Amino acid sequence: MKVPVLYLSLYSALAMVSTGACAANTTPPAQQSTAIPSADGERLSQSGRDPKEFPAFVATLRVKARDEGISNATIDSAFASIHFVDRVIRSDRNQPEQKITLDDYLAKVMPQARIDQARKLRQQYREALAKTRDTYGVQSNYIVALWALESGFGKIQGKEDIFSALATLAFEGRREAFFTGELMAALRMVDAGHITVADMKSSWAGAMGQNQFMPSSYLRYGADGDGDGKIDIWNNPQDVFASSARYLAKEGWQRGGRWGVEVTLPTGFDSALAGVKAQQGKRVAAWQQLGVQPKAGAPLPDSAQQAWIVTPDDAQGRSFMVFQNFQTLMRWNRSYYFAIGVGMMADAIDSTGEGADSEQVK
Repeated sequence: MKVPVLYLSLYSALAMVSTGACAANTTPPAQQSTAIPSADGERLSQSGRDPKEFPAFVATLRVKARDEGISNATIDSAFASIHFVDRVIRSDRNQPEQKITLDDYLAKVMPQARIDQARKLRQQYREALAKTRDTYGVQSNYIVALWALESGFGKIQGKEDIFSALATLAFEGRREAFFTGELMAALRMVDAGHITVADMKSSWAGAMGQNQFMPSSYLRYGADGDGDGKIDIWNNPQDVFASSARYLAKEGWQRGGRWGVEVTLPTGFDSALAGVKAQQGKRVAAWQQLGVQPKAGAPLPDSAQQAWIVTPDDAQGRSFMVFQNFQTLMRWNRSYYFAIGVGMMADAIDSTGEGADSEQVK
């Protein structure tokens, strides 16, 4: 299974436009409570590991880092102030996607003011975006849409100490292997000289920079967009564009292709047909034969193109016919809401036709 760029990016996106939950917590580590309530009021010590065992767990992480060849200097620096972060556990156990609808989500992540700003920034960075498009085959409206949803164009990147956040999530235990691996990747970033320990800030889930890459994604997909020899996804939009596009290209993006289109399902549509598994895909023509029709007369791509049907809110909500580029967005983040949000934001950015990419819709 491929690792998404941002684990639970949906929730940080909601926080970005509502509560500002990525803002730094100024409570000193020593004053933070270790009594961690879960979503149902149960404490971490009752549902899993006791927070008192965290120092011993950190000791095992140090040993693992040494075994993986991380230098002692990097380990000592990164672990010098590592601490248990209770708010990380609370954030991890708070699941907004279970409490909102797609329309609620879209209203929060793509208000008109953000769409307007995205169009202006696309024009401002048109040369850099065109270079990125030519190199990786990803249209500029999708790159800007990701930039918008992930960090509000770089405004909200998170201020957690990444080593403490990842160690806390690994200690919590439900995804220990995943977050331990990300912690090792973060250490390798420092060891390779990409960034200093002091500058390694992240969201509560360990996502970094203006495109909210996890450390492993930075190491795998990070790209130098302006040729200065650095990969700075925190401060350099050109590196953000190139890294985002490289990720999508490596994960199967179709040059010039669309993400999807809203559709109307026929009465009695078999819900088992909806989903993004390989066996649930059909050619556009086959879906049309089943009575699936684009909403409001929207155009469909070539009838031979493979497509899937997704119903994010089940039968009570909207339905979409999605294509390969939607599948690629789902590899970035495994959330229907997120992938639809990026796709609809990209469509909104391009709706005026200003500065449109040359390799347009298939």
